[in-house]
Amino acid sequence: MSERRLNKLRLYAAIKDTTMTHVIEDLIDSLKIPETGNQVSDPTSFVYRR
Repeated sequence: MSERRLNKLRLYAAIKDTTMTHVIEDLIDSLKIPETGNQVSDPTSFVYRR
């Protein structure tokens, strides 16, 4: 993660009076996963590539 993004996360957490962990957890919980289509059978085996 870039320093700019880390600082943005810190600032957002401070403005919302919460922790960075809570902000990240809320973001992850808000992600929509499609019920059909390209699903990974084992999500732990998924590798993110840029």
